[in-house]
Order: sequence, then structure tokens, then C-alpha cells
Amino acid sequence: MKCSLQMKKHNTSLIHVLIYLLISLLSEQYLLTSADPKSNVYIIHMGKNQHEDLKLLKKTHHEVLTTVLGSKEESVKSMVYSYKHGFSGFAAKLTKTQAQTISELPGVAQVIPNQLFKVQTTRSWDYLQLSSRYQTHYDQISKLGDGAIIGLLDTGIWPESETFSDKGLGPIPSRWKGVCKSGENFNGTKHCNKKLIGARYFIKALEAEFGKPFNSTESGEFLSPRDSSGHGTHTSTIAAGSSMANTSYNGLGTGTLRGGATQARIAMYKVCWSLLSGGICAGADILKAFDEAIRDGVDVISVSIAADIPSFPEVDDRNAIAIGAFHAVAKGVVVVCSAGNAGPSPQTVQNASPWILTVGASSVDRSFPTVVTLGNNWSTTGQAMFTGNKTGFIRLAYPEVSDLQYPRDCKSLRRNDTWVRGKVVLCFTSSFKEGYIEDSAYWVKKAGGLGLIVAQNPTRSLYSCDDDFPCPDIAAPGVNILSAVSPSDPKKKNGFAFMSGTSMATPHVSAIVALLKSLHPDWSPAAIKSAIVTTAWNNDPSGEPIFAEGETMKLADPFDYGGGIINFNSAVNPGLVYDMNTSDYLYYLCSMGYKSSAITKLGQQIVITPNSNNNYYNSLCPTNNNNKNNKNKNSILNLNLPTITIPSLRRRTSLRRRVTNVGPINSVYKAIVNQPQGIKVSIRPRFMVFNSTTKNLSFKVTVSSSHKVTTGYYFGSLTWSDGVHLVTTPISVRTEFRVFSINN
Repeated sequence: MKCSLQMKKHNTSLIHVLIYLLISLLSEQYLLTSADPKSNVYIIHMGKNQHEDLKLLKKTHHEVLTTVLGSKEESVKSMVYSYKHGFSGFAAKLTKTQAQTISELPGVAQVIPNQLFKVQTTRSWDYLQLSSRYQTHYDQISKLGDGAIIGLLDTGIWPESETFSDKGLGPIPSRWKGVCKSGENFNGTKHCNKKLIGARYFIKALEAEFGKPFNSTESGEFLSPRDSSGHGTHTSTIAAGSSMANTSYNGLGTGTLRGGATQARIAMYKVCWSLLSGGICAGADILKAFDEAIRDGVDVISVSIAADIPSFPEVDDRNAIAIGAFHAVAKGVVVVCSAGNAGPSPQTVQNASPWILTVGASSVDRSFPTVVTLGNNWSTTGQAMFTGNKTGFIRLAYPEVSDLQYPRDCKSLRRNDTWVRGKVVLCFTSSFKEGYIEDSAYWVKKAGGLGLIVAQNPTRSLYSCDDDFPCPDIAAPGVNILSAVSPSDPKKKNGFAFMSGTSMATPHVSAIVALLKSLHPDWSPAAIKSAIVTTAWNNDPSGEPIFAEGETMKLADPFDYGGGIINFNSAVNPGLVYDMNTSDYLYYLCSMGYKSSAITKLGQQIVITPNSNNNYYNSLCPTNNNNKNNKNKNSILNLNLPTITIPSLRRRTSLRRRVTNVGPINSVYKAIVNQPQGIKVSIRPRFMVFNSTTKNLSFKVTVSSSHKVTTGYYFGSLTWSDGVHLVTTPISVRTEFRVFSINN
């Protein structure tokens, strides 16, 4: 049987297939060859900064390096960066033996091998009900964010874009200490303004790793803050772009393009560079960007970057983002990171440290339907960004008429190309993982194919996690987001493009964090995270249920979207917050079983302080965690998160939380529990009374199970309500029964 198809536009929202027609993919040349394999970049952590004299601190770093290399000249030649603001340390090019020698020197907390990372809106703000359509006081809301500074670690920025106009903005905040660094095709004086107030670039570690200077001529990159790929321009516009009317992508998505915090200022820290098939970012460069952003005075750091799975523990030598974020949060800077695009399988969420606000991607209430018509006049509807003329009927290559080894799998396209030429290809996938569509389209185009149809059951894109606490923390729009890009990229027309992924969801959250910071400058990063998580939507803003992508479609739960879809209108006035400080995070690391020596790798000088539950501890974790009589025994369950997760409930367990009243001074809250299936959750006390002298209160949560076998996770919630505020904590419980045997 021969089939052909025809395509035309049609207004319908039924999604059965995803169509990509005539996609052009640019292959990028791998420009940097490997350097001497005996020499690599290492990051040397020396703990908390003990010197106010930064020149003296850098001199100390050179002295440490000279001790191993033998001369000041070799030290200067080897050093890549000196870290002076968030922590004390440096990056240098060393052999493995030299790195080991430095790690044994007094005052050196850890030596970290350099790790490579990857980079991971006219409708989305309406979808989140942050526009004049939903706000009677939108004029006041739209002015929020003035004075807030959003730092983005990304691929750079295209400063000429109208979305970075500073029209109507006041003076640059006086606390700003950053700079606009000139470079190739980027003039710091000319290209920065009252919107784009800072721009830096970091590539020394990447160059040192590969052993030669970056060749910008061959790559089409710019050795400057200028963005060649469009990724950083896209995320910056989502976060804080100025309003721009009548924008679209070839007529699709027409509307007013703007960022979430239009009055906020942007500081770009370019750490990712176009190599291979996408952006690549060196860990030492990322740490330096964190260090400078802390010094510069940003309020929030937005990081649309993640490592390959598997992810590394928070104290692992290779987790540069977790370490940099820890130091930023310790200085009061909120860090928002993408959950990565490797989902939806368990253990695929990145950047999940509790001090980070981790973001998953959701779809929005907009699609671009296109009808596929077969030769027998049977039609079905999918989505496409195709805006060209009708093609007429074209031969369709589909699994049943091919000799593919794995005919239903799009991956098989790279192994078979003779049957593709001159046709539109149909293939299937179980999930749209990062790069999946692009790879399939590349092989079809290379083989002379005219188009590609990728079919999958319809789902909403959320990314699952299975850990000791729900992650991501929150979900935000990240599918088909229209934003500004670099017009130098020939794949992007008119300076605007649709992109998808947690990279796009992250700046949505960063923008809302900036708005919250402008309203509540005294709130800690943990308080802001709590306000966002406990007020999120569990249905989408229209009231429809949220589904998660997986092997099969399912209702989303806290391991898919954390608290839910972000809801600024409620987060701005949450009523209660679950607050934490640095001591709580260190307490958590002890609870995870990390040794004190590993915890000190964060470079923090740990002193005896109370955490949010008024428990005291010092830098030494309890030496005998199996001793039930040890009063200092840690429990991860007591980390004062705005979520409750019990991964292995046996009969009964208890935990504590502490809340701070940020609403009306005189308030009475009542506990409302949605019990997980087969699980009993009791709260003591059931009522909390706040007044002018009582602003913080603790409560006890006791959880027991009627299940007699090991189960999967069951989900419920605890909501504190004063009749106006609803402060909702997701509850996730899994029962576990161990089987014991006696060996005679």
C-alpha cells in the first residue's frame, strides 16, 4: 500500500503527533583538541575568605601554587582564576600529581577536577496570570522588580535586541559593582545601558582544558559577552526583557513580547561556548562567574545549565554549580537552576541541592496545530513551526514499508537512509528527550528527506525525580516559548524564535524571584523558595489537571512538579514561610551521611549556631549515627523544607517543621490534612496562634501506615489556613518492610 500526505493549517487543539518539516540543522565544528593528557584544570578550595584585602588573598593563592610548581613565574603561567568573593580559592592547570600534592597542603579544603556542563514570550506570562488581563493593579505590579538585578550564567547576550531597551528605567542601583567587559564585537560602554548593566565572559578554564586559545573565527563565536547561539538572549528576555509589541515567529505567536520583571536589570555572565553540537561550559569558569556575581551585587542568579546524568552529590568534587550556589545563598543571593532535560526517568533531575530552587518545564495553553492529510483523505492533527507554502502530496516513508532494523524507533534513522530520499518520514518515540527531534531531523535531512513526523502519545512535559525530597521544586512554562534570539544564527528569523526546555522555564522563575525580592528585600533565599513552593497551582491556571510525561501518561505528583506550577499572585503574600539558614544546609549534609571532611569541601567555616529548629551543632557530624541514645543524631526528615518526604516509613515516624509568620501580625492558622492513601498523618498542635510577640512556631508531624507491604509513593498534603492564606506542603510517603532471615 502506498501512502502520501498533504499539510495545511487548521485551528484545533488535539495533539497526536509532532511534526517538523524541512528543518535545517547546523553542525558545529569541534574546535579545541585535547591538550596534554597529563595536565588539566583543577579548582582548589581554601575555605571561607578570611581577608578583606583581595590583593593579599590573590598573593596567598600564588604562594600556595608556587610551593608546588617551584617558581612565581610557573605559578602565574599555571593559574587560571583566583576566587576571592564567595570563597577563597583558585583554578590552575596541574598534573594529577601536582593536584594531589596541593590537596595535602595545610589550608586546602579540596581539589576539584574541572567538569564540563551543557546549556539546558508572548503567552507564558498571561498563562501565569501575571498581566493586565488578570491584575486590576497591573500598573503597580508591572513596576515591580525596579532595583532588582538578575544575573544569568549562559551563552551571552545580543545587546542590540529591542527587548533590552532601557527606555523608562531609572538610574542603575547604587549598590551595583559590576562591569561591562568589552571584547570581540562588544563594546562595554556602547552596548550596556540601564537595562543591561553588566556583561562578563569566562573562557580561561575551557581554553586551559583543551590546551589552546579558542578560535572564534572558525566557530562563529565571539570572544566577548556577545551571544552567537541565541540561548542566553532567549533566557534573558524571558526573565527581564522590556516590552515589545507585535512580535511573532513568521506570524506564529503574535503578541506583546516581554519579560516577567520588565523593570529589573540584567547582568550576563557568559560561561558557555558553541562547541560540538551545543553549548559547553567549564566548571571552573562557572565558579568564577558565581564568584564575580556575588561581588557585583546581583539579587538572583539564573542558571540554565546542567551536567550530564548521573548527577553528583552536593559535596562531590565535580559539582561546581552546587558549590557555587551554596556560597551565593550564604550571601543571601537566590539561585535558580534548571532541572535538566534528561527526564522523565527517575534520578534524572539535575541541580537538586536543597539550597537551589530547581525548576522543571511545563507546557502552556497554546499550540500551533497543523493537519496531516493522507491520500485516502484521513486527517490527524499535530503541532509544527512550519510556516511555508503547502507542499502538496508527498510520498510518506513509514515503518511498515521500510526494512529498518528497529522500524518504530526514530533512533534507527541514523542507520538507514536509502529509503528516505524525497519523502516525509514517520517514526515513533516514547519520550522527547534532549536533542531527540534535532538528531532525527538531522539524519532525515542528510539523507535527502523532505520532512519528519515524530509521533508520541500526548502528554504535558514535566520531569520526574525520585529522591529524599521532591524535585524539581517548582514547574514553570518551558515548552514552545517565544523570545528574542541572536539574529546572527541563520536558523532564527527576525531575531525571535521558539525554544523549549527547562532552560526556558528557569528564567520564568528567576523573574518572579526578582519581583518578590523587590517587595520583600529582607526575605532569605529559603523564605522565597518556600513562598513559591507552598502557593503553587496543583491544577493548571485554567483549572485543568496536570499530566506528567513518562512511560505512560499520569497525573502529575510532587516528584514531577514539586509544589506545582508557579503562581506569583499567591507567592507575593504566602502568609507563612519555612525559613532556613546556612546552618540548616550543613545540618542536612550531616543527615545525608557525609563526613565532616567532605562537608568542609564547601569551604565554609562552620561555627556553633542554631538551625531553624533551634538545634545546635558544630562542624563535626555525630560520629555514631547508629547510636539511638545520641541526642545529636541527625534526621534528614527535619530539614525545614516546604515539603515532607518519607522514603522508607516503617510503622511510625515523626518530624518537625518551623514556620515564620509574614502575614497579618495577629493570625490563627488551622491544619488541614489530605491523607495519602493508607497513611495517617497527625499534626500537633492543630492550631497555631501568631501575634506581635510570637512570629515563629514549630509543629510536629507524626506519620503512620496501615500498609503491610512495601509500596510505591503515596501523596497527600498539609495546608495551614487562616481563612485567607493557603500554605500547602506536599507530602510524599513510601512504606518499606524489610525481610529478615536467620542463618542457622
